[in-house]
Amino acid sequence: MKGVYLNGHGGFDKIEFNENIPLPILKNNEVLIKIHAAGVNNTDINTRIAWYSKNNISGNNTKLASEGMLSRVNNDGSWSGQGIEFPRIQGIDGCGKIVDVGSAVNKSRVGERVLINPCMKIKNSYFFLGSEINGCFAEYTKVQSEFALKINSKLSSDELATFPCSYSTAENMLNRTRLLKNEKVLITGASGGVGSACIQLASLRSAKIIAVTNINKKQQIKKINSGMTINYDEIKTISDNSVDVVIDLLGGNFSNILISKLKKFGRYATAGAVTGPIADIDLRTIYLQDLKLFGCTVLDDNIFKNLISYIEKNKIKPLLARSFPLNNMVEAQKFFLEKNFLGKVVISICNSDKSKL
Repeated sequence: MKGVYLNGHGGFDKIEFNENIPLPILKNNEVLIKIHAAGVNNTDINTRIAWYSKNNISGNNTKLASEGMLSRVNNDGSWSGQGIEFPRIQGIDGCGKIVDVGSAVNKSRVGERVLINPCMKIKNSYFFLGSEINGCFAEYTKVQSEFALKINSKLSSDELATFPCSYSTAENMLNRTRLLKNEKVLITGASGGVGSACIQLASLRSAKIIAVTNINKKQQIKKINSGMTINYDEIKTISDNSVDVVIDLLGGNFSNILISKLKKFGRYATAGAVTGPIADIDLRTIYLQDLKLFGCTVLDDNIFKNLISYIEKNKIKPLLARSFPLNNMVEAQKFFLEKNFLGKVVISICNSDKSKL
């Protein structure tokens, strides 16, 4: 099959389009999925440059992502903190069709259109698609049957591929923080995949949204946010002790500023640190304000099923910025790194008719 290998930690030179990758061999409880479209995410860059390694304390900047400028890498470059086995097929977002099943899976599943749950609990361990196991940047992938969820939607496969990672991450953060109706939530990185998903999902909860983005994207964000939209320089205009929930995708120097905005018993959740993984936080604010801090990677129960329901009921909409062909992964990542778009970048793979199987 055709696909894209990641051959090691480093720059764009580690990305290889290969037309002779062996097809996955199914185990009893697995399904083979013909991938129609797969989303591009920060994790693709982070894994490639070993950003998850404890030795890397820089932000995910364009130079680092382009040239792979790492001084030294521990064997801890995956989501789980373990080493990556190369070559690895990345791609945490996947939409496609089941074309074969293992002996323990009902054959009626063949032909189902599915989205793949990116977070997989197998024997009390967690595996992430495209990190610990091969993902969706190929014509076919395999997963255990329970992680391929049937989807009934008129959306194209490119559109559906915008949902799995970003929207499940966003739903998980809002679920962990128990965001309620009329509560005030401050969302950073609002133009990105997770941030824009948080806006839609917080709107479903009838929360009062403060979306934070770059000044040149404010008008774009206002199209999806009925609440307040500010740029990063305007965070200081938000009163301290005035926000119920902070969704922080920035990290770095922003974290302590954002924590100061929380009310007594406020909740802070993070699932990213694009400006840098190291933050100086005033612990007095945390304990004197009785704050709750949440790190959000593993999905809570039913998060992905909830996401499927939202899509099927048209409660959320895809924000597809641009699609690239499978053999143009480097250009797709370069476009992604420029961050001059709203929503998601997608790789179109095996889907000639984007609205049908």
